[in-house]
Amino acid sequence: MANKAIIHVDMDAFYASIEQRDNPKLRNKPIAVGGNPNSRGVVSTASYEARKYGVKSAMSCKKAKILCPELIIVPVNKEKYKRVSKKLHKIFRKFSDKIEPISLDEAFIDVTGSNPIIVAKEIKKEIKQKLRLTASVGISNNKFLAKLASDMEKPDGFTVINKNDVEKILDPLPVRKLWGVGPKTEEQLNKLGIYKIKDLKNYDKNILIEKFGKKGIELIEFSKGIDNRPVEWRVKSQSIGEENTFSKDVSDINILRKAVNQYALDITKRIKKSHYLIKTVTVKIKYEDFTVETRSLTLKQPTDKLTIIRDTAHYILDNKFNIKKKVRLLGLTVSNFVYPNEPIQLRLDIDEYMRGTI
Repeated sequence: MANKAIIHVDMDAFYASIEQRDNPKLRNKPIAVGGNPNSRGVVSTASYEARKYGVKSAMSCKKAKILCPELIIVPVNKEKYKRVSKKLHKIFRKFSDKIEPISLDEAFIDVTGSNPIIVAKEIKKEIKQKLRLTASVGISNNKFLAKLASDMEKPDGFTVINKNDVEKILDPLPVRKLWGVGPKTEEQLNKLGIYKIKDLKNYDKNILIEKFGKKGIELIEFSKGIDNRPVEWRVKSQSIGEENTFSKDVSDINILRKAVNQYALDITKRIKKSHYLIKTVTVKIKYEDFTVETRSLTLKQPTDKLTIIRDTAHYILDNKFNIKKKVRLLGLTVSNFVYPNEPIQLRLDIDEYMRGTI
């Protein structure tokens, strides 16, 4: 590998593994961490024993129980998982100060200048010894390839993608394996006759740029194993969010706006504790038929102000969605963190912010 050495660490079934670790009665059993199967809860994480039955994250607990009648539903204990995550990141910091957290259980680590294989083995060893958990690790010269590698041999995996192997590994993979390709983008690519990464790599560049814009260029680069994004090690968190599944499907916009108010309040408190500012606000809606839509706005200036975050979320809710179906779940997330190196005078007029959004 030339130049950069990037490690991607992804904990294996993090929430479920912690619960199995802490309760011997749950070990080697199919479990799901999530809500009550008799209510409207969803699976946050499923153990590998449960995944054999088709149980997976974001699935309703009710459906999970149908797929696996012996499934044990364990309530979410977010505070416990956060405590374990802090210990995990303490391990990371022993090996590098350039760490980009993606979530509680996932991070990129830039170890350029060191032997990444030796470092990754030590990280896995410490995780197993100190946390009694397993992690899957991917190593390559950029973030996309490192993340792809960590997913190739789960659980407890260790995969290296060298520069000379990129084409051989990428070409036969489905396009959904590319960073940023979700179901919608995959469907659009399939309509163009693009199913494998090799198809994308050899497709007319101009057509892809015309159809996808800047993302088209990014997709082409990823299909060739190119990813020039740095590990954003100065930012402690990539996003902060709140979401909730309503006890009954909601059609009243006022109920949605009230929920957004509470989310914005909780999120703002967390932002202020982190001492960072945010630039992007995202609203997520899951409808009664389980279809999901997300809409985002990026502010002209970064902020940690409740009024700006709340009013931006209201603007998105009122203007960026066409809500014709009842809403099952509503979420609010802030991202695109900025460290305030010097004081920033922020305007509080939401209209000014809207004129600066993209």
